[in-house]
Amino acid sequence: MADIKVRGREREATVTVPVGTTLLEAAIQAKVDWAYSCTRGTCARCRCQIVSGYDNLGDVTDAEWNRMEEDEFHQGYRLACQTTVVKDGQVEAIHKPYFG
Repeated sequence: MADIKVRGREREATVTVPVGTTLLEAAIQAKVDWAYSCTRGTCARCRCQIVSGYDNLGDVTDAEWNRMEEDEFHQGYRLACQTTVVKDGQVEAIHKPYFG
């Protein structure tokens, strides 16, 4: 199980989720207001910045590579709908939506 701390504009919460859960699913479960519309990695509205626990997450997906710039990954940005928790631990993510 992983403890995921998610922050939106008005609320933050921590939720415990099983390995295999996406960050977007964790945010929804925690009732934190993250924008999203597609859940397929094409709209980028679920973009978030990983503050801690990056090593507990899966590899960058093709959808992320197609939608984001390489320097964003170096700054810790991911798409929450594509980013899966792959091992037990803690992750902290802040919603930083992209509306472009």
